[in-house]
Amino acid sequence: MRKQRLFVLVAVVIITLADQLTKILSLFYLAPIKSTSIIPNVLDFTYVMNKGAAFGMFANHRWVFMVLTTVVIIALLVYLMVKKSDSKLLTTAFTMIIGGGIGNMIDRVGRGYVIDFIDVKFVNFYVFNVADCFVTIGCGLIVLYLLVDTVKSVKKKNG
Repeated sequence: MRKQRLFVLVAVVIITLADQLTKILSLFYLAPIKSTSIIPNVLDFTYVMNKGAAFGMFANHRWVFMVLTTVVIIALLVYLMVKKSDSKLLTTAFTMIIGGGIGNMIDRVGRGYVIDFIDVKFVNFYVFNVADCFVTIGCGLIVLYLLVDTVKSVKKKNG
């Protein structure tokens, strides 16, 4: 239990710092030039001030997402601090979501917008950031956990 708590706290700090560091670098070096190609037609770094929620949606409802994000972060933290999860996968997923959520929350509260800069060109997609990557991967790990858990339950039930 103690190891899990330590892992969660250290990982959340590392994820949050990585996110904030990349955003600060983006603010200082990318904002003045707006965009630069990293791999032509594949990946650009493009400075975007995202005033909405995920991928710029619902820009006029910032406070709703701040409250929802806060509730989710607190709920996941309480879960991980109070209950020892038997699944490292689930613990990792929740930790990634918490770290990414805190990273974007710092922007929303401190700046009034989230800095996005990762611009994948070979797919018509939104510009996003490191925190978004962690939240998305964390959600994907939850789906994977649920699939694996369902398969285990079915196998156990069927003998």
